[in-house]
Amino acid sequence: MTATAPRFGTALTRLLLIAAALFGALFATAAPASAHAAVTATNPKDGAVVATAPKDVDLTFSEQVAMDNKSIRVLDPTGKRADTGELLNLCAGSVVKYGVGLRDGLPKGTYTVAWQAVSADSHPVAGAFTFSIGAPSKTTVSLSSPDVGGGLVGTLYDTMRYASYAGFILFTGGGVFILGCWQRGATVRPVQRLVVGGWLAMTAATIALLLLRTPYTTSGQLSDAFDLDGLKAVLQTKSGAALSSRLLLLSAAALFISVLFGAYAKREDEEKKDLTYGLAIGGFVVAAGIAATWALAEHASTGIQTALAMPVAVVHLLSMATWLGGLATLLMALHLTPAVERTAVRRFSRIAFWCVVVLVSTGVYQAWRQLGSWSALTGTGYGQLLLVKLGLIAVLLSAAYISRRWTGRLSEHAAPEAEAASVVEELAAEPELEEEPEPVTVPDDSADPKRARQLARQQAAMTVAREKRIRDADPERSGLRRSVLTEAGIAVAVLAVATILSSTEPGRTQEAAAAAQATTQVAVPDRPISIRIPFDTGGKNGKGTVRLTLDPGRTGANDMHVWTDDAEAKPLDAPEVKVSFTLPAKAVGPLPVTPERITKGHWSASGVQLPMAGDWQVSVTVRTSDIDQTTVDKKIKIG
Repeated sequence: MTATAPRFGTALTRLLLIAAALFGALFATAAPASAHAAVTATNPKDGAVVATAPKDVDLTFSEQVAMDNKSIRVLDPTGKRADTGELLNLCAGSVVKYGVGLRDGLPKGTYTVAWQAVSADSHPVAGAFTFSIGAPSKTTVSLSSPDVGGGLVGTLYDTMRYASYAGFILFTGGGVFILGCWQRGATVRPVQRLVVGGWLAMTAATIALLLLRTPYTTSGQLSDAFDLDGLKAVLQTKSGAALSSRLLLLSAAALFISVLFGAYAKREDEEKKDLTYGLAIGGFVVAAGIAATWALAEHASTGIQTALAMPVAVVHLLSMATWLGGLATLLMALHLTPAVERTAVRRFSRIAFWCVVVLVSTGVYQAWRQLGSWSALTGTGYGQLLLVKLGLIAVLLSAAYISRRWTGRLSEHAAPEAEAASVVEELAAEPELEEEPEPVTVPDDSADPKRARQLARQQAAMTVAREKRIRDADPERSGLRRSVLTEAGIAVAVLAVATILSSTEPGRTQEAAAAAQATTQVAVPDRPISIRIPFDTGGKNGKGTVRLTLDPGRTGANDMHVWTDDAEAKPLDAPEVKVSFTLPAKAVGPLPVTPERITKGHWSASGVQLPMAGDWQVSVTVRTSDIDQTTVDKKIKIG
């Protein structure tokens, strides 16, 4: 009978594949890192027509941003620079405003303003808008916002952020599990590989993030990752300081790991007490410092109550790493080592319980701080992601409850420990399923290498089968392995959503920006009529919104501007946009208007004649591809 190797289909393999699929799905559907600083007002306003050239162009933001002399560019209709190139800091009190001066003697026509900045929580933001001097005109500028935070560089940057979070969880949680629950684990090779692998992943990811920072926030070109001048500039920013500090702390973490798996692992149990205490204190300081590098550079460092939010974020991260990292270590120990002491499992169960309590309390505070209102929970992307995370955590807690019940059964069966051990010993002492035949001495020239390799594979397969029988001899431990495996799979999805949340514009900021924009639109006197109509052409990327304005919005000649936005409220460069006006009560129309393209997602037409007052029907036709097209209607009142 020929023994066969274990098939690639164990429960561990299947669940890890499912977890990887969940992780990949979340990663693939996650939008590029959203800008956390939103523009709340511009002067001149987007699409405005001013009689004379303004002295400067300025932008107001919802929070602090980092800008330089290259951050704002104003281009005339021929594409030449119309600004002085010198950034104006117009901030006053809580108002965050920056601008750039314009040159003298600018001709009439449509001007394009392109800008980019880095928000206070380290994420890039960019955009563009137009205004006209005298009257709208054609422009040679075909401007799209710089691809900051997106493209290949954005994907790589996000990947490294995932890797750094995962690495922090593995080596922090693994260290806590060893020191607090299972000191013998310091000598177990799979556990050592898990902790060291987490440290290596985070170190490599941090170096990559530091190099990618320049293209991520500026050019979007991967080649700029090795720009030494750009790297020098990054190191002078808050994000650069956080990443470089993280590297220094990871050096200290390397020393901690070397002692943990070196001098500590070699000592006898009774000799480890003092060193355990020292390693615990040192490890906590290093882990808290690394967690602080996130708190000081991301969400917690902006918005309200930052003095409280930053330490709360550190505690939240440490609790998450202790729970999920310890869970991964327990999973590794249960599946790849012959036995884990029941006392170790019970200790981790208690630690995990208190970690969950801390996570829930700090998470509630963070959610309140980032959302600001109940409406943001369902009305913003951040709130919707938070609901997904809460749902996953609810499932995770259910799995954790099952694990605690299995742990309790381990405790109940702790008395007959010797009996269980004897079963394991009996299984270990059982003869092999197939006795290996006595070796036959043959001359070296008659040895059969192929047969030798076959016997080696059979022996390895039987060894694996024996170890599995020994591990499965305890039904309580087998049940615990299954429940912990389920926890680990769900935890991967939770980690993915948490990482996406950290790069998504908070609900409070989204609502504030929307309110400011709405207020600005209502207050604009030269655009008395403004409408928004959703559309869906039925094809790929065919959903969006069309915005149309009429100035002055009365009988006679009017200036019309049309904007098309995609489903994410970004400019949609539709191939064709047409407009018509109909007055059904008087059987007037349709009066067709074909606006001219000004820039990406923006069309304009002057002298649009509406001959009489009444309830006019505006019909806008949007074509998003050669075959995908739709017409949407809305009524307006012309006085």
